[in-house]
Amino acid sequence: MPFAWTSFLAFGMLFWGSLGWYLRRTERSWRLVQSGSDLGLLFGIGVITSGPIWGMAEWGVPWDWADLRLNTFALLTALALFIVMARRSQPDHDSTRDTIAAVGLFGFILVPITAVATTLYQKRHPGVVIIESEDSGLDPAIRAVMMVGFVSITLLFIGFTIISDKLYSAEAEIELNLKALDEMDGGE
Repeated sequence: MPFAWTSFLAFGMLFWGSLGWYLRRTERSWRLVQSGSDLGLLFGIGVITSGPIWGMAEWGVPWDWADLRLNTFALLTALALFIVMARRSQPDHDSTRDTIAAVGLFGFILVPITAVATTLYQKRHPGVVIIESEDSGLDPAIRAVMMVGFVSITLLFIGFTIISDKLYSAEAEIELNLKALDEMDGGE
């Protein structure tokens, strides 16, 4: 669950970055797209690799193809992979950024679908247990462990976000400096 929580945060960053790119076309917005897609992929992979381990122990099968939540989360992770691969394989032009931001905006539709999939279409996943009452069936010790997981993974997410932003900011600055050097060399 902590991986899922933080991946939703990452997809939220991707959404706001994509929206900001269309509205303002700022480098800050583009860095949110970059960081959001990277972290969405990282934490999404955490979900789709740890989920089957839990599923095997709980359900006796690692993946249930009829489970809406599993499949929409896999699509979210695939979307993040597509965006990361597109960013790294395509030239960095406004048209490329427009396309990637459009995919980020469109893909965000999967976040609320995935978040409420268990409530709307409950097949194998349990219902929402963290916000239900104490008699929800969740052992208090497990609840405590889950909360420690939420806090620790969220702190890790915050650290990765800060590092990622600094990295992409430094890359953009280096690119500007290289362009300035090329212009100086071309003028001589």
